[in-house]
Parts: sequence; structure tokens; C-alpha cells
Amino acid sequence: MSIRFEDLGLSKEVLKAIADMGFEEASPIQVQAIPHLLEGRDVIGQAQTGTGKTAAFGIPMLERVDARAKHTQAIVLCPTRELAIQVAAELGNLAVHMRGLVVLPVYGGQPIERQFRGLAKGAQIVVGTPGRVLDHLQRGTLKLQQTHLAVLDEADEMLDMGFRDDIEAILEKTTKECQTVFFSATMPPAILDLARKYLNNPEHVKITQKELTVPSIEQQYFEVRSHLKMDALFRVLDAHDYRKLLVFCSTKRGVDEVTTNLQTRGYQADGLHGNLAQGQRDRVMARFRSGGIEVLVATDVAARGLDVDDVECVINFDIPNDVENYVHRIGRTGRAGRSGTAFTFVSPREQFKLRDIVRYTKARIDQSQLPTLRDVTAIKTNRLLDQVRATMAGGGLERQMALIEPFLEDDYSTMDMAAALLKMLMQQNFDHGENQEDPLYAKPTYKDDRFGRGDRPDRGERPGRPDRGDKGDRGSFDRNGGARGAKGRPRVPMSRLFLNVGSKMHVEPRDLVGAIAGETGIPGRSIGAIEIHEKFCFVEIPTDMADEVIKGMTGSQIRGYKVAIEKAQPKQ
Repeated sequence: MSIRFEDLGLSKEVLKAIADMGFEEASPIQVQAIPHLLEGRDVIGQAQTGTGKTAAFGIPMLERVDARAKHTQAIVLCPTRELAIQVAAELGNLAVHMRGLVVLPVYGGQPIERQFRGLAKGAQIVVGTPGRVLDHLQRGTLKLQQTHLAVLDEADEMLDMGFRDDIEAILEKTTKECQTVFFSATMPPAILDLARKYLNNPEHVKITQKELTVPSIEQQYFEVRSHLKMDALFRVLDAHDYRKLLVFCSTKRGVDEVTTNLQTRGYQADGLHGNLAQGQRDRVMARFRSGGIEVLVATDVAARGLDVDDVECVINFDIPNDVENYVHRIGRTGRAGRSGTAFTFVSPREQFKLRDIVRYTKARIDQSQLPTLRDVTAIKTNRLLDQVRATMAGGGLERQMALIEPFLEDDYSTMDMAAALLKMLMQQNFDHGENQEDPLYAKPTYKDDRFGRGDRPDRGERPGRPDRGDKGDRGSFDRNGGARGAKGRPRVPMSRLFLNVGSKMHVEPRDLVGAIAGETGIPGRSIGAIEIHEKFCFVEIPTDMADEVIKGMTGSQIRGYKVAIEKAQPKQ
């Protein structure tokens, strides 16, 4: 039985935000968890990514927060900076109509001074990684004495990354009356042990992940740096002769920008998002169904209920945060017994989202290489030559032959004429030049703020490089504590960093990998050799990431010890 959000007794501000996001019915985890959380009960929720669990704890959180009070009233702990950013963004969307309510993400790799200012101004909800949250608690810039709700999101991941001591130190700072909530995909003994210690007679809610896969659709992804996604989209469209396809963006602004770029390039494209009046939506959809539009660019909300049988391809310009949204998107193609293709653009920073999709859909999503400029030119040339053959076979060329005859009298051959005309057509329409540098395959250059706005290099990042990404491919630790490159892959230039924690503090390699990955966002597999001594340790980091790791880890904590970190002196 479906439950509408209106049936859950929510405020008009939250209901309006939910409507803006395009949701009408609550997901199973939301149906089970929201009533208990609204009552103030502690909850243990077992649910996978993509089941709507952020809204499951976020909606009751917003209902219980007083936007007029400027102290921290709720805190959410996440294992990685990417998830913290994602959760904060979703909570912000849910709180968009609640004037004065601030959701502040805090994580390593971001200037801590900016976080100081945000906390000083007053943030009712703080979302962060354990190390950075504990850092603020110890500095006194964050206080939890008046916090009435604490949430652990992806609790099992945080424990796997070695954050248990940090989590306990944070929960100890809350009051006994604080409502505590654990959400976890699995329930290992460590989670249950932690729950027994910090939760008061909790309600258990569990959602079994349904099978989410569309086997009839060929699914591929391209690794593309964020600022090159538009180039990648043009490349895919130029290389394929699709007559009807869908492009999905995460935001209304993204839809407008992509649509404008496509129209400028000469594609018959239009956009569909929530800001359009119903009449405009109907006209756009009518043109798409009739073939007047070959590329429809849409948000998830706008595309709900879209029913067109002959969509040949779906392109995820922005990878969705929600697994179910991914399935809904690609399900727009391959209908009525037809074949379909789904392409997804994934930046190096978004690999964790792709891993979640693969894990929970059990789908096979192969990595592919984008066509080069030379590939596209060859494809278009062959396409043009096929059109020439068809035109010759169709006959009716008498007028054109009459125009050519004077050239033959000037000692030009028909071969010369054909070559000249072909050259003109190619230059006018699609010849990019054999010597032009291909931006999608150029060696990336990174600015000093690349971790804040752009993409991180990932083991010599380049298009087409496989990213295995699963936990079993991080690299293995040898008996001396060093890390070997996963699957024997070649290393990028590495720098050796010194940290003031060691075996005497019970620090293990996984503590170091988890802390660095969680605080700075660097994939664990990018971390090189680890040497742990009694009171200090050395960690190898890709050279072009070293300064940012030092910045992100300075002042953070590992197993409750404040970290000092610097570049190590060269070995003698």
C-alpha cells in the first residue's frame, strides 16, 4: 500500500519542498522510519543506498529543528566528504522553504576558516566526517550540548574505515536525552554493540533491497572530467546517428545550459524541467514524440511519467545520487521489445556513486572510451559517402552533370571535382583537422583549488582508464606494512608524508587509509606504501595530491589522537 507524504503529518514547508523535488509517495524506509523519528524514538535502520534513507531521517530532523535558534540542534556523521556533501545538499533542498535554517557541511579538504565562520554564524544542522567534526569539537567551534538528534549515516562504512573511536568520542559529547539514529546497509556485530551502548530501546526498521536492473539495455560509462562533459556529449552525439534520445541533468540550470549548447551546435534540442508551465511541457513532449526534437534534456522530476516507446539512447550527463533514479532514467529506452543504450558520464570524484549503482542493481556497466576527433571525422565521412552512394543510385543528376561539364573542358577530372566537393563539405560540417589537439585526451592540468571545484587526478587520470573501485582492489599490505599497487598497475609519482601517530596508539593501515580517504576524499586505492613505527608513520601519496592531503589532515584525528602531518625528509 502506497503512503503519500501528506498522510505523514508534515509541515507545509516540508511538503512544498518535497513537491518541488517531484516526490509524491513515501518510499518503504520513509514510511517505516519517519513516524518513529517524529515521536523522538531512537532508530536502527537497515537500508541500502538509493532507498530514500536521507529523506527518511532528514524530514523528521527538519520538523524538529527550530530555525529561530542559532545553535547546532542536529548532527549527521558520514564516512566520506562526498557523502557529506550529498547529504547536506539533499537536506538543503528539503529545507528550502524554511527561512533561517542553515545546513552546514564540514569535512577535510575544505578551508577550515570557512567552517569556523559558518559555525560562528549559527548552523542548526551540521553534516560532516567524523575526523573533522571531532576536530571542531576539540577546538570549541562546535558544541553538542543542545543537540537533540544525532545520525550515523552508512554506519558500517564508518566502522570499516576505522572511525569507531572518533564516533564514540563524538557521541559522548551529546546528552543522554539526545535522539540517536543509525542507518546502515549491513548490521555487523560492531554496529549492534555500538547501538547497545548509545541507543535507548531503539526501533528496528529494515528494507530488503529489491532487484534493480534492466538487463535488455546496454549500459556503458565514460570517465570524464566535469568541465569536459559538454565536449563528451557532442562527441557521443556526433559518433552516433540517434534519431531520438534523452539527456538527464541533475538541475534545472544544467538542463538550460546543455539545451542552449546543443541548439547552438545545430541539434534539434529542447529542455524539460519543473519551471516550465504545463502547457510548455505538453508542447515540448508533443514535439519529442513526433520527431520534431531529436534530443530532449530533462531533470528527473520533469521526466516522471514520460512514456515514449522509441527512445534509442539515454545519456546521464550528471550521474544520479539515487540508485532508483538511475534505473528509472535508463528504463526510458529499450521499450516495447526494442534495444536500447544508456551512457553515463562519471567524473573521478563520482566513482563511488557508480559503485553504489553497480552494487545494488547487479547491472553490468562497462567502461568505454570516448571517440577521438579523428574517430568522429572518419565516422562522419563514411556516413557522408553512404549518402553520396544513395544519391547516385537514386539518379536524377542530369542538371548537376551539366554544371560539371565546363570543368572537364579545363582538364579537370571527375575525380578532382568529387574530391574538391567532398573537401568543402567536410570542412563546412565536421572536419576538425588532423593536427588539432583533442581536449578530451589532452594531458590534464590541475590548479591549486582543484579539490574544491574541479576533479582530482586518480592514478594518472585519463579518459578510458579503468577504475575498479571496489574494496578488494585498494592494494594489499605486505608484511612490512607497505602497500602494493592494486593488480600491479603502474604508479604515478609519489610523495612520502610523515604523521605523528604509530603502533603505540594502536594505529593500523586501515585507520590511515580510512582517515585520509574520509577527510580528503582521495580514493583509498590511490594511497601507496604505509610504514608504521611505534610513535610515527609514513604514508605515500600521489605527489600532486600531497599538499591538499596535508591541508585536509592537519588538525584531524586518528583513534582520538590529533594528527600533525608534513612532507617527510628524503631517505638517506
